[in-house]
Amino acid sequence: MNIAIVVSEFNDEVTSRMHSVAKEKADSLKLKITHTCHVPGAYDMPIIVDALLQRKDVDAVVTLGAIIKGQTKHDEVISHAAAKTLTELSIKYQKPVSLGISGPGMQERHAYARIRPVAERAVEAVLKISNQLKGLSN
Repeated sequence: MNIAIVVSEFNDEVTSRMHSVAKEKADSLKLKITHTCHVPGAYDMPIIVDALLQRKDVDAVVTLGAIIKGQTKHDEVISHAAAKTLTELSIKYQKPVSLGISGPGMQERHAYARIRPVAERAVEAVLKISNQLKGLSN
């Protein structure tokens, strides 16, 4: 199975580690990473995910990001917009798009604690959903 990974550069100290964990997990599951794209933030992911989902060499997309709470509710706006649009793209193309974006409402220490579980589950999710879709098409 060919996957693409889209990584947010915002909160890079967290997301770069998430990316390393996701690559390890993909290797252990025998998934081929055909594309890796870096975007400024989680809000910027959908346009790149859309382009990737149109490619024949991409069966699924893993998104990785960390949205840390600031002094406003901006984290909630970004999280909801990204999740909604990524879900719509997954449905539109009938290809899995995982939500490996931690937040909203978390503090920086929570983001660090979630690096491994969120990144691993994001990779596992695209494989599981892809297998489910294959089973439904038979």
